[in-house]
Amino acid sequence: MPVSDDQPHTRTRLPVGEQSVYQTTGRQPRPLRTLLTVLLVVALLVVAISIANRGKPDPVGSSPSADQAATPAASATAPTGQLPVATASNGIGVGHPHTDQGAQSAAANYAVALGSAEMFRPDARRTVLATVADSTSQAALAARLDAAFSKEALAKLGLDEKGKAPKGLTFVSRTVPVGTRTTSTADTATSVEVWCTGLLGLAGDSSIRPVTESWYTLTVTMRWTGADWKLTDFARRSGPAPLPGDQQAATAEEITGAVQDFGGFRYAR
Repeated sequence: MPVSDDQPHTRTRLPVGEQSVYQTTGRQPRPLRTLLTVLLVVALLVVAISIANRGKPDPVGSSPSADQAATPAASATAPTGQLPVATASNGIGVGHPHTDQGAQSAAANYAVALGSAEMFRPDARRTVLATVADSTSQAALAARLDAAFSKEALAKLGLDEKGKAPKGLTFVSRTVPVGTRTTSTADTATSVEVWCTGLLGLAGDSSIRPVTESWYTLTVTMRWTGADWKLTDFARRSGPAPLPGDQQAATAEEITGAVQDFGGFRYAR
């Protein structure tokens, strides 16, 4: 028999333990939606503040914090400076500007020359000195280098007294500047440190002195002659050397080919 709508409705309340887990008593809170709303409001406030402050001048007398002042800009370690010198003599860059950067460029180029294979041959060594050294210092530097490249020293490298390698072998001596810095400067004199890596040895299947690498710092002292920076003295110390990489050494044939195929550079700071 149909039940009339006028009849009172009966609602049965189950014990708490027997109520359905699907039964709801009202609208459930949504914490995720609330959190997203708060984050959106905060983001809008940040954007509004940044737009409002854009273009405002810094307060008078403001300065960077100590941490900011101690941290160099990224550009401080990047290659910078003037164009390379446009002239060369005996394959060595000359005519460097009468500036601090010009002095650093000269020191880097002279480091390459002083670490070249030509320095091991007496005649070529004198040509290098005549190109890079100040005229008042050439005699003293020549005597010092002649003693350093003595017959006994050359023999330890597998070279004869004229600095020539045995037949079938290629003598390798090459310097690559990694960076420069000025340690003292004046209008007519300067001292520049050149951080270098170098290759030295005999390349060939029968070599008893394979080509190895080294890291060292060359201190180059120069004076301004009116047309260029010229070498007056130099000193070398070991390092700083990085950890060697996990890399397989090239064969003697590969090293010989690389030295013959890849030319060197003139440098500019």
